Amino acid sequence: MVTFEQVRRIALALAGVEEGTSYGTPAFKTGGKLIARLKEDGDSLVVGTTFEEREEMIATEPETYYITDHYLNYPWVLVRLSCVHPDALCDLLGRAWRLASIEKRRSNARRGTRPRR
Repeated sequence: MVTFEQVRRIALALAGVEEGTSYGTPAFKTGGKLIARLKEDGDSLVVGTTFEEREEMIATEPETYYITDHYLNYPWVLVRLSCVHPDALCDLLGRAWRLASIEKRRSNARRGTRPRR
């Protein structure tokens, strides 16, 4: 079982990640882009991913990874903290951080701005 305090330590160890809120729950963002947030049930984490990775995770470990109808059309996966292994969560948050970082660079490129250093 992973606690939210463990999630916080993992997320805040990633470069440029800040804690805030999203939909009234604790959340982690990089450059204003959400990477993860605690779901209202208190046991699930909403984590950024790709549709392909989400499909594979749910097929492999449906007791740990799932989605609700709300997230069907969005690249997020729900992770049961009571089931996920800490190493798997560390990898998942790292991937979510990389995806958010890529999206931030794309967004800056579209606007013609450069990232701050």
